[in-house]
Amino acid sequence: MPRAPRNVPRTPPACSNARPPRCRHTFLLRSRLPPPLLAPSSSPRHHRETAVMSSPRWKSGDGRRRLLLLLCCCLLAFPCCHAQATTTNISHRSDHDSRSFVGTYGINYGRIADNLPAPEDVVRLLKLARIRNVKIYDADHKVLDAFRGSGLNLVVAIPNEFLKDMAANPSKAMDWLNENVQPYHPSTRIVGITVGNEVLGGGDTGLAEALVGAVANVHDALKMLRLDRDIELTTPHSEAVFSNSYPPSACVFREDLMVYLRPLLDFFSRTGAPFYVNAYPFLAYMSDPSHIDINYALFKPNSGIVDPKTNLHYDNMFEAQLDAAYFALEAAGYPGMEVRVAETGWASAGDATEAGASMVNAVTYNRNLRKRLFLRKGTPYRPDRVAKAYIFALFNEDLKPGPTTERHYGLFKPDGSVSINIGLKGLVPSSAPPSPLFFKRVRAWGWIVQYSAALLPCTLIFLALAT
Repeated sequence: MPRAPRNVPRTPPACSNARPPRCRHTFLLRSRLPPPLLAPSSSPRHHRETAVMSSPRWKSGDGRRRLLLLLCCCLLAFPCCHAQATTTNISHRSDHDSRSFVGTYGINYGRIADNLPAPEDVVRLLKLARIRNVKIYDADHKVLDAFRGSGLNLVVAIPNEFLKDMAANPSKAMDWLNENVQPYHPSTRIVGITVGNEVLGGGDTGLAEALVGAVANVHDALKMLRLDRDIELTTPHSEAVFSNSYPPSACVFREDLMVYLRPLLDFFSRTGAPFYVNAYPFLAYMSDPSHIDINYALFKPNSGIVDPKTNLHYDNMFEAQLDAAYFALEAAGYPGMEVRVAETGWASAGDATEAGASMVNAVTYNRNLRKRLFLRKGTPYRPDRVAKAYIFALFNEDLKPGPTTERHYGLFKPDGSVSINIGLKGLVPSSAPPSPLFFKRVRAWGWIVQYSAALLPCTLIFLALAT
C-alpha cells in the first residue's frame, strides 16, 4: 500500500476487480461539520367491397392471395422482435460523447465470484434495470458474445499485467485488439477501453512507467484499425494521485506522480478523453468518521461546507470530490478536461472496524446518487459539465479478497434479485428463493412473448380481410 499523503489518514485497503488486488485511497474532505439539518400506435385502414349477397364467397384466387398476404405479414413481423437492438446500435453514432456514455448512469460488472448468472441473463437484467452503460474489468469473450446486438454500451479493460508487454512491443497491443475487439465490434457496442486500473500511486514504478507507452501503442493500433473515433481510450485513477483535496479548490496532483501524469494528460487532452477517477465518499467517511458528517457523505440534509477560496457551497461529498479533481486538472494546465467517475458505491455490510457499512446507508447513498445523476446537472465549480458515474457494483462478489465490505457493494444478488433496493427491477422478486431453472424459463418466456406479439396483429389483419 502506498504511503498516504501527510494530511490524509490511511484508508483500509480495498481490492479492485482488476487483478492483482489494489488499494483505494480516499479523498480527505475533512470538515468539522455542525449537526445535520434537517408513440401511439396506428392501425391501417381497410377498404372493403360489399356485395348484396347472403354470404360472401371468395373467388378462386382470393384465398391464395390472402394466405400469401398473411405469410408476408408474418415474415415482416418476426424480424421486428430484434429491431430494437439494431436501431439502438445506430441511433447514437453521430456524437462521440453520446456513444461513449449515454445519459449519466452506468455500472461496473465485476465477476470475481463463483455463483453469478450467465452473461446472457446479465444482459436481460441490465435491460430490466434500464442501465445502458456497463464497464467490465477484462475482455471476457463470453461477455462480449452475450452483449452482441444488445444495444448496451460496453467498456472493456486491459488488465495491469499486460501493460509492460504492450509498452515494450506495439504488436502486443495490436494482437490484443485483434483478439478481443475487432471480431466483436460493432455488433457488440464496445465504446471504450480502459488501459490498466489505478496504476499511478500504487507503488509499482515499473508499471507506472509503462502506462503511457501502453496507452500510446493501443491508440496507434486503434488508428490502424480505424477504430480510434469509435472507441474511447482512458485509464481510471484512485484518489492516491492527489496530494490534497480539502477544500476542493486546494486539490493538486502529487508532485512525484507528475512525471507520469503530465504525458498522460497531454495525450488525453489531444484525444479528447475524460479524466476517470474512482470516488468513494464511503471510504472517506470510513477513514475519519469522527470528523466527517455522514449526512454530508450520503446526500442527506446537512449544513455542508463552504470553500473559503471560491465561496462555493457543497452539500454533499460526491460533488466536492468531482470539483477537487477539476481543480487539480486546472492547476496542472488542463482546465477543459472532463471528469467522470469510474467507480463509486457504498457497502451494505462490513467488519466492525468499517464504519458506516450497512444496508440502510447503502440504500440511502445509491438511491440519492441515482437521483442526483438523473438531474443531469454539473457541479458547483463546473455547472455546465454534467456529472456521469459508473456505480460499483452490479453484483456482490463472493470471491473478492480483503475486508467484508469488498464482497457487499452489489446492487443485485447472484440469483438476480435485488440486494440494495433503489427502485431497480431484478430478474426475481427479492423474497423469492433462487431457482436454478429460473434463468432458462425467463429466456423461454421472453421468446414466446415476442413472437406472440408479432403473430397477433397478423392474425387480426387476416381475419379483417377474410370477412
